[in-house]
Amino acid sequence: MSEGPVPEAVPEPVPGSVPEPPGPAEPAPLGVDRTPTGVPEVDALLDRLADADHLETSGHLEVYEDVHRGLRDTLTALDRRPGPPAPGPRPPSAA
Repeated sequence: MSEGPVPEAVPEPVPGSVPEPPGPAEPAPLGVDRTPTGVPEVDALLDRLADADHLETSGHLEVYEDVHRGLRDTLTALDRRPGPPAPGPRPPSAA
């Protein structure tokens, strides 16, 4: 009788020796550079985005909405600033 290869013994797992799966990663800054605009209100809002670097993902929405609201308000305020007066009607003699 010919004997075939002997199967290798598979070790039985020992309870407690299986490593725990890694948990969620800690929040970490993305390292995105923010270039100052020179407009203090806008720069402060862009700096606020760095707050999201230290929050869990579930907290990002609040920061993003706050920054979006501030930027929208800043842009809306630009439309409200008085500019030069609109040209008036031309007198008939200028035609």
